[in-house]
Amino acid sequence: MKNFWSFLLCASSILSGFQASAQSDPSLTETIAPKYSNEFLAIGVGADALGVGNAFVAQTDGVSSGYWNPAGLTNVNKWMEVGLMHSEYFAGIAKYDYVGLAHSIDDKSAIGFTAIRFGVDDIPNTTQLIDNNGVIDYDRITRFTAADYGFLFSYARKLDVEGLSVGGTFKVIHRKVGDFAKSWGFGLDAGAQYHTKSGWKFGLMARDVTSTFNAWVFSLDQETREVFLNTGNEIPENGLELTLPRLILAGYKKFDLGKKGLWTSSELDVDVTTDGRRNTLIKTGLVSIDPHLGVSVGFKNYVSVRAGLSNVQYVKDFDDVQKLNVQPNIGIGLNFKNVYLDYAFTDIGDASAALYSHIVSLRLKLNQPQNSGTE
Repeated sequence: MKNFWSFLLCASSILSGFQASAQSDPSLTETIAPKYSNEFLAIGVGADALGVGNAFVAQTDGVSSGYWNPAGLTNVNKWMEVGLMHSEYFAGIAKYDYVGLAHSIDDKSAIGFTAIRFGVDDIPNTTQLIDNNGVIDYDRITRFTAADYGFLFSYARKLDVEGLSVGGTFKVIHRKVGDFAKSWGFGLDAGAQYHTKSGWKFGLMARDVTSTFNAWVFSLDQETREVFLNTGNEIPENGLELTLPRLILAGYKKFDLGKKGLWTSSELDVDVTTDGRRNTLIKTGLVSIDPHLGVSVGFKNYVSVRAGLSNVQYVKDFDDVQKLNVQPNIGIGLNFKNVYLDYAFTDIGDASAALYSHIVSLRLKLNQPQNSGTE
């Protein structure tokens, strides 16, 4: 327990110190807290979680817990777990990659590392398409990459209260848009899980609990500035972008279906965002509430079929009539010994556009390597 609080105190001190120095920097002239800031970190990792509509905070118990709820890392029962995922959105234009590592320190504590990249490569830069003589020159077109990176360092520990685990995550965020703009940011997540003797699992996840920020710096050359001014665009200014806290409450239960190894489970998660009114099922000027539900049916630990409902929102049709939209998700998981292969057919999060993608993820449980040398 002492190590856990030391971890949070150290990370919080680094965060506060960096934020104070950033705010005192005269080059950072603006602080804003927009909705959907750092939204690439809300997509999710692991096809097993995406298949149940991201209703995963209470049941997560493996390497992906570093993302979903760090408290779940205490259920890692092998020396090391490795998680991998690759997905593509918008007909392959945007690529999303994830790698995770989890290590069991002892029977009460564990650590994890998560790396996420969401990027669009080979974007044409046409700001210099027309030369100084007003002639279109296609050789002046260059290409750049816009990418977001998230690096999550997690620690979890079981408490003296039976069934209760807590965890924390220190996040480092780097976002880059070619040579035009880049940012670095830091933040903290905190999570807890409680497993009852009757088989219920409850989860609590506080993302960006101290508010996560990105310090943006823009580097536009004089020619690009002139293009912006001539086309009526504003010149962006350096500043701080804040990501306000998000709270997730979750409950999970698994039921046995007879004595032949069949089972079913369900989880309900409720996301509470604090960045103002969003297009969610329940919304106010202060908070928005977004529920999502996932169910699974399986045979022992070998195979499971999953389905989930998420992104419940009202969408206007061409007649300007609002209709309730729900995003369905499906998936399947296979397990052979310590190898887990999962598949999901899901959306990036816009139910109205129905931009569904095939997602595959792999999870490996590894034993501690044995010394092969002889004396």
